[in-house]
Amino acid sequence: QVQLVESGGGLVQAGGSLRLSCAASGRRFSSYAMGWFRQPPGKEREFVAAISWTGGRTYYADSVKGRFTISRDNAKNTVSLEMNSLKPEDTAVYYCARNREDPYGSRWADLTDWGQGTPVTVSS
Repeated sequence: QVQLVESGGGLVQAGGSLRLSCAASGRRFSSYAMGWFRQPPGKEREFVAAISWTGGRTYYADSVKGRFTISRDNAKNTVSLEMNSLKPEDTAVYYCARNREDPYGSRWADLTDWGQGTPVTVSS
């Protein structure tokens, strides 16, 4: 059973930056695509970014392209999300996810493991 533990959330002013990290337990971290999702207040959870098992492919939601960068360190079993030029609409609980179905991270379905989430609040 994998454990995904997020850190780095908090309160930041619009235009600021935050870096989220996710530490994964268990073996074979490098075999799985990893991703970040978020759930804004009162809304459904949505895709933010994903990275393939090797780190060679990345995917982003249109709303964060050019502002957020996903990366991974397979030696340390971690995945990170660098968030720049933050906007109030980025306010959400951010979840780390492991994709047990698609190692490239282009499809996310039922075979996904989730962390507990870390809150990000962007003030205007």
